[in-house]
Amino acid sequence: MEHRLVGPGPYRATKLWNETVELFRARMPLRKHRCRLKSYECCFTAAEAVDWLHELLRCSQNFGPEVTRKQTVQLLKKFLKNHVIEDIKGKWGQEDFEDNRHLYRFPPSSPLKPYPKKPPYQKDVIKFPGWNDSPADTSQENIPVRPVVMNSEMWFKRHSIAIGEVPACRLVHRRQLTEAHVEEIWKSMTLSYLQKILGLDSLEEVLDIKLVNSKFIIHNVYSVSKQGVVILDDKSKELPHWVLSAMKCLANWPNCSDLKQPMYLGFEKDVFKTIADYYSHLKEPLLTFHLFDAFVSVLGLLQKEKMAVEAFQICCLLLPPENRRKLQLLMRMMARICLNKEMPPLCDGFGTRTLMVQTFSRCILCSKDEVDLDELLAARLVTFLMDNYQEILKVPLALQTSIEERVAHLRRVQIKYPGADMDITLSAPSFCRQISPEEFEYQRTYGSQEPLAALLEEVITDTKLSSKEKKKKLKQFQKSYPEVYQERFPTPESEALLFSEKPKPKTQLFMWALKNPFQPFQRTRSFRM
Repeated sequence: MEHRLVGPGPYRATKLWNETVELFRARMPLRKHRCRLKSYECCFTAAEAVDWLHELLRCSQNFGPEVTRKQTVQLLKKFLKNHVIEDIKGKWGQEDFEDNRHLYRFPPSSPLKPYPKKPPYQKDVIKFPGWNDSPADTSQENIPVRPVVMNSEMWFKRHSIAIGEVPACRLVHRRQLTEAHVEEIWKSMTLSYLQKILGLDSLEEVLDIKLVNSKFIIHNVYSVSKQGVVILDDKSKELPHWVLSAMKCLANWPNCSDLKQPMYLGFEKDVFKTIADYYSHLKEPLLTFHLFDAFVSVLGLLQKEKMAVEAFQICCLLLPPENRRKLQLLMRMMARICLNKEMPPLCDGFGTRTLMVQTFSRCILCSKDEVDLDELLAARLVTFLMDNYQEILKVPLALQTSIEERVAHLRRVQIKYPGADMDITLSAPSFCRQISPEEFEYQRTYGSQEPLAALLEEVITDTKLSSKEKKKKLKQFQKSYPEVYQERFPTPESEALLFSEKPKPKTQLFMWALKNPFQPFQRTRSFRM
C-alpha cells in the first residue's frame, strides 16, 4: 500500500491526514516488547514509530524529502492527542510524545477526521460588463442573448461584401466602462483562470470569493518596481527600517575580506534572530488565513511544475499588497542566504536550507483553525517557493494580456452595417441552452443555407442587373458559398440555361465592299520555304 498522490481540491489537508493515518495503521511493523520485566504484544517504541513514519513521509509525493525528523515527532504528538495511537497502558490525549524507547500501540479503532462543514460561499461567477450592462448580476449559466430572425433582405445586406458591395456603415461607441466594471473584469477573469488551472468545477470549497479584493489584484500587477517588487501607497505598512536593514545585511552578505563587515563572533546569528522574531510575531501569515485552502490545493499540482507555478502566480496576486511585498523580500533573502557559500552557519543543528524552511514556514502559511498537517504542508510549500520564487512572484503575462485585451475590446467602438441594428425592436432576451451535436450540425447546415439560397435567387431573378453584372455577382457568390451555389446549379448545363446566348447573324458579303469585284484572282508567291 503506497501513499497515493492527493490532487488539488477542497479538504486536501483532511484527505492527507486520513490517508497518512490509514497507511500508518496498516503498515507500521508491530512486535513483542519487554518493559519492566513484563512483555507486551503488538506494540512499537516511539523511536521505531519515528523511523518508520519519517521514511514514509520523505518518500511520499505529497510531502517530499524535505520532511525532518523533528516534524515527524510533531506529527506523532498529534497522533497521540487524537487517539490514533496510545501508550501501552491505554493513555492518550494528555501524554507528550518523545523520540525514545517508550512503548505505544494502536487502539482498536482510530477515527478518521470528517470533512469540515464550511458556510456556503458565493456560487455565482462575476459577469463581464457587456454592451449595455445593467448592475444586476448574471451567472455564466444564463447569459442573455437576443434572438435574431433574419429574412433574405437582411442577409443580403449583411453578406453584401461577399458579392462585391460594401454598404454604408456607422460607428457606435460603447458604454463608458467605469472603474467598478474594470475591477469586476480583473477579479472574474483571475478567478476563472485559477479555477481552470486547478481543474475544479467551482472554487467555493477552497476560496471565499467575497473576500477577494479586485483592487489588490490590480495594484499587484501595475504598482511594481523595476525588480518586480510591489510598491506600497501607504508607507506605514512598510517593513520597519531596522528589519529591512537586517534583511539586506544577510541577503548581501559581503566577503570576509570586506572591512565593513562586523567581525564579532555570532553577529550574523543575531541579525537572523532579529528577522525571525519580527516575522514570527505577525498577526496573520503572509499568505493570509482565508487563502490557506487555496494554497494547499495548489500543492496537489507539484508533480506538474509548470501548472503549479502558474497556480501559485494567480494565488499570490490575490494577496494584500503589503503581504506580497513582505513575501517577495523574505523569499529573496532566503534564497540568497542558501546560495551564499561565504555565509557562516546560522545554526549548529541544521543546514542553512533546512533552517530557512523551519524558521519561516509557519509565518508564511498556517491555518486559523488547528490543522494537523499544516506544518508539513507549509514546509512543502516554502521549499517549492524557495526554488521557484522568481517565477512565482512575477505577474503572469498571459493573464494580464488577456484581461487587458478584454477591457480594450469593451472600450472599442463597434462598426454596424445596415440591417445589423435591428436589435432595438427585438423581443425580450432569451437564454442559451446546450444542444446535441446532431442538432448543431442540422442548424449549421440548414439554418444558414436557407437565407443564402434566398439571396442567390434574388440575384438570379433581378432584372435590373445586366448580364455582365449578374455573372460577376454569381461568380463571387460561388467563391464565397460553393455549397449553396452547387445545390442551385448542380451541372454546368443548368448554369448555362440561365445565360442562353442568342445566335449571332452571319455577316453578308456585299459586292460594293470589294474594290474590283470582277478582277480575276491572281496567285501570289507563297512564303513557305
